[in-house]
Amino acid sequence: MDMTVGATTWYAWGKQYNSQKDQFGKYNTIIDSDPSLLYGPALSLKFNDDFNLTFVFLYGKFESEKSEFKRIDSDLALNYKLHDYFKVFIGAKYLSYGVMPVTGNFHGASDFTIEDIDSHTSYGTGLGASATVPIIDNLFGLATVSGLYLFGKQGIDKTDGIGGPEQTIKIGYKEYGINTNLSLAYYIAQWSTVVSLGGRFQYIISDYKDNDIHLDSVRFLIYGATLTATYTFGI
Repeated sequence: MDMTVGATTWYAWGKQYNSQKDQFGKYNTIIDSDPSLLYGPALSLKFNDDFNLTFVFLYGKFESEKSEFKRIDSDLALNYKLHDYFKVFIGAKYLSYGVMPVTGNFHGASDFTIEDIDSHTSYGTGLGASATVPIIDNLFGLATVSGLYLFGKQGIDKTDGIGGPEQTIKIGYKEYGINTNLSLAYYIAQWSTVVSLGGRFQYIISDYKDNDIHLDSVRFLIYGATLTATYTFGI
């Protein structure tokens, strides 16, 4: 078996939208975050020529004029090689990040305002495909696309009406979205090391429609540049 260990980074911009559109048909922005560096380990275990297991963990902190929140983005995937250039994979995903307070409706009746909201934490699965295409000598092109389906529960502190009592409740939600990566990778043979530089785009919709609190759906867009370096050795 071969083991690959390394580090990965994602210099990313974050945006949060609600489900309402403006007069130009665009979703209203709730948060427009400053760019942030997410970083963490990248690991892979190759069982044979067809199967390998990969793990990536990213952590960072986003800031904006309205809020500051931490973000964790973690993936564990089993990959199967269909062709010299192509793989498919299925795996588990964990996400945790801050959400800006929004307004909504409780039991479809009284208006309320959310005073505080816990970290938005989701668990679920992903399914996708990847391609590794040789360009010249030790230079390769890498591309990945995957679909995500997640779910979770979130605690919020809300105030009913004007001057009403503050209450803490739990609400559930479902999430679905897409994640894409595109990069160039160079293999340094004498060091058994791969260095890749590229970009990543992630778009997720959080759907609260099935709850007693009828919050707007929330849309998250994270995009930016990635840099990864990994070293492979036999075990």
